[in-house]
Amino acid sequence: MTIQANQIIRTRRKSIAIIIEPGGRVVVRAPLYATDHQIAQFLALKADWVQAAVDKMRRLPPRQPKKRYRAGEEFLLLGETLRLKIVEGGRSAVTRQGGYLCLRRDFQPRAKAALTAWYRQQARRVLTERVEHFARRHGFTYSKVRISSARTRWGSCSTLGTLSFTWRLVMAPLEVIDYVVVHELVHTRVRNHSKGFWAAVAVLMPDYKARRAWLKQHGAALTVE
Repeated sequence: MTIQANQIIRTRRKSIAIIIEPGGRVVVRAPLYATDHQIAQFLALKADWVQAAVDKMRRLPPRQPKKRYRAGEEFLLLGETLRLKIVEGGRSAVTRQGGYLCLRRDFQPRAKAALTAWYRQQARRVLTERVEHFARRHGFTYSKVRISSARTRWGSCSTLGTLSFTWRLVMAPLEVIDYVVVHELVHTRVRNHSKGFWAAVAVLMPDYKARRAWLKQHGAALTVE
């Protein structure tokens, strides 16, 4: 298998590194003294890893265009698409009105912060309720629910029983939210991702793999940016 670099960047670094960019583009960062032959040898040595990473990147959905916070832009809540409406006046910076997410015009210059604050409120309400529901139903105990700003983790469980969820999760459909909630509640009993852990998740949620797959496929779209 022959791997070709799309771009080679030489700097004062001491070692060769391979970066796989969105779309599967292969970028090599190399020391100033590295020859083309040395770089080719390094790519050949890492060929299997590079090809797997390229294939994975190419399977990912395309990046969504950056939000400009203009009327008509789409945002998600519990899997439902809401259209942004710019409104005059009102008591709150952001409100939900039917199929619209209403943003006060005077908050438009700081729309990202206003929307983030609103989504955090929704996340706290929804996730607290879902954690309580599953904990009561299946006899789990936990310390508290915390809403985070994590970008790479949907949820986590601390050794003290604190369940943390990123506020972005509230954009997903409820069945996907429930999967993450059950996942973290099971971690209060099983701290690893062993076969026993996944078996425990499957007992409570037999179709968890489909819900987890939805997150992998659509997770990048759960953003206000």
